[in-house]
Amino acid sequence: MAALARWCVQRRLVTVLLWLLALVGIAAGAFAAGSAYSNDYNVPGTESGRATELLKEGFPSLGGDSDSVVWHTSSGTVRDSGVEQTMTHTLDRLEELPGVASVSGPYDEGGAGRVSADGRTAYATVTFEHSGTDITSGEAEAVVKTAKAAETDGLDVELGGSAVELSESSGGHTAEIVGVAVAAVVLFLAFGSLAASLLPIATALVSVGTAYAGIVLLGHVMTVADFAPMLGLLIGLGVGIDYALFIVTRHRRGLKRGLSVTEAATNAVATTGRAVVFAGATVCIALLGMLILRLNFLNGVAVAASLTVVLTVAASVTLLPALLSLIGTRALSRRERRRLAEHGPEPEVPTGFAARWSAFVERHPKLLGALAVAVMAVLALPTFSLHLGTSDQGNDPKTSTTRQAYDLIADGFGPGVNGPLTLVTEVDGAQDRLALDNLGSTLRTTEGVASASPVTYNQGGDTAFLTVVPDSSPQSKQTSDLVDRLREDVLPRAESGTSLDVHVGGVTAGYDDFASVIVGKLPLFVGVVIGLGCLLLLLAFRSIGIPLKAAAMNVAAVAGAFGVVVMIFQWGWGSELLGLGSAGPIEPFLPVIMVSVLFGLSMDYQVFLVSRMYEEWLETGDNRRAVRVGLAETSRVINSAAVIMISVFLAFVLSGDRVIAMFGIALAAAVALDAFVLRTLLVPALMHLLGGANWWLPKWLDRILPRISIEPPECRAAHERLAAVTDAEVADVLAEEERQRDVRDTTG
Repeated sequence: MAALARWCVQRRLVTVLLWLLALVGIAAGAFAAGSAYSNDYNVPGTESGRATELLKEGFPSLGGDSDSVVWHTSSGTVRDSGVEQTMTHTLDRLEELPGVASVSGPYDEGGAGRVSADGRTAYATVTFEHSGTDITSGEAEAVVKTAKAAETDGLDVELGGSAVELSESSGGHTAEIVGVAVAAVVLFLAFGSLAASLLPIATALVSVGTAYAGIVLLGHVMTVADFAPMLGLLIGLGVGIDYALFIVTRHRRGLKRGLSVTEAATNAVATTGRAVVFAGATVCIALLGMLILRLNFLNGVAVAASLTVVLTVAASVTLLPALLSLIGTRALSRRERRRLAEHGPEPEVPTGFAARWSAFVERHPKLLGALAVAVMAVLALPTFSLHLGTSDQGNDPKTSTTRQAYDLIADGFGPGVNGPLTLVTEVDGAQDRLALDNLGSTLRTTEGVASASPVTYNQGGDTAFLTVVPDSSPQSKQTSDLVDRLREDVLPRAESGTSLDVHVGGVTAGYDDFASVIVGKLPLFVGVVIGLGCLLLLLAFRSIGIPLKAAAMNVAAVAGAFGVVVMIFQWGWGSELLGLGSAGPIEPFLPVIMVSVLFGLSMDYQVFLVSRMYEEWLETGDNRRAVRVGLAETSRVINSAAVIMISVFLAFVLSGDRVIAMFGIALAAAVALDAFVLRTLLVPALMHLLGGANWWLPKWLDRILPRISIEPPECRAAHERLAAVTDAEVADVLAEEERQRDVRDTTG
């Protein structure tokens, strides 16, 4: 690490130029190639997946995305001549637009079912030539603009569907701008130097920008969800700024102790940089743990997020030292530079609130530990009511056209029209046809079914489907219960004595199958991620207790974060106020992604906190002193890093995307709990209570384990020699000014 840092410092202009060339080159490639994201939740082998395959094979014309145009009159009916003439003309114009295959409306033959019972609401179906992932935003915007042009004072026109969402205005880059701005303020308050506060942000922006463009290109070689770039951006900005913050803090400490700019930058990367690499490795391991689930949808998310973390770590240990050497001593504030010139190098002694808090925790470990456990338990309780399912456009903000279209259809035709189920089967002979005809009448009397369409056969007559409209919304548990009822009771009886094998598809069925597969594999996934993380900590700190406590703390942080997500998104506490739409279920893929990300981020603070305690333990063998010193010397930088990360994550609530907002709030909650409850309260309290047992490792295991160190012994020895020299140089200054006593000599 020292050699790498020295090379980057000595060739700082080359290093900066290489990073800028990488950013520009990859961004240019991404711009030329365009995006190719795919939200493919189908899991091979599931019933809904088989239904989708049969429908595509037997009815190729149904492969395009279908969206809705809904209109409502405040007076009169939709069959009034003025309304009918206006909307007929509008539907004709829609059918002529590029990318639109067909439009079927209530004024066509057989369209009476598209008019509500009160005659004041009607809808038409716009079928595109391509699936939702292949529809351009321009095509979607043209449909929305053409339909909206028909609105008058007494006629409201709204649109719903996945393609229409492409035209919905989002927060743009507001989230990123707000997050970066808050981070800049926190950094300036922490450093007092504008140059030093801008470097972590510049490093993060270059690395995350490169990763963002790389994810765009990645979408052309594997399945990558459309939210993966934003998720990568969210994680990258958070960890990128934090990693750079830790290194800049160590660099500034070296300058204050009299090191040259080159020595301070090299020393910072050789020490704290190793912890950054280690922390980044734990995040990547947690993210790549998703690969064991063998789900294409999650594979792309895992690789995309890991790519972002790898590039942020690389920029922190290469680009950042080059930038630090460019700004020289301006990494210190003017007051700090003036004091250094007047008084010479001084040891940086932890004082103030950090020192007092460290001593307070040492005096009251049982009380504070119990308080922390109580807080985490209360926040984790809502996790037990977690309901995985599809959050549909009924969860969009009230002001969006998709939400208003959803509500108009639900009010006029029933909530199930927004998410019908599709029953698909292969047909072989007259007996199968007779059974299907009887199935329609059976379905109409089934509990939870509002209506069922007649059976539709393909041209060859070997495949058929029918549509079932539930009497509940797509995200409702009653709809999921209906799916189970059809699969386990109704359809097996209808298939008896025939060759039929009817598969239930549709949005709700697909999400339920996806959730079922994920939940089934979740224990293995969590076990592998926690096991690998504990193994890394075991090798780094050579202790049984440290990894076990880290695993428990990480599980607690994840549970608490999910409790907050359930309260806001599932129970709806403040979701409308935050512009996140109404209450609804949690997306089935969220637990896996969040466990990966949260486990990785939780490891960061564990590494930075315990590595300092471990260093002090190796030097003194005094557990109380090690915990007290480690907490006092790292709590301020950990808290600053946490505030930055929380600000960046919460800013993504402004993105206008429900899924990204879920990620943002969950990550912000986890980091807040991790930094302010677990790492600075519960962890040190437990370590005080356990005493020397924190560092216990069986001798036989110590002999066979390979030896790695986050901070190498030669660096630690160099720090000790430097500290001895510095103490001698400033001994007279300390005696004259009677500075506050070092927390390292202040017992609890």
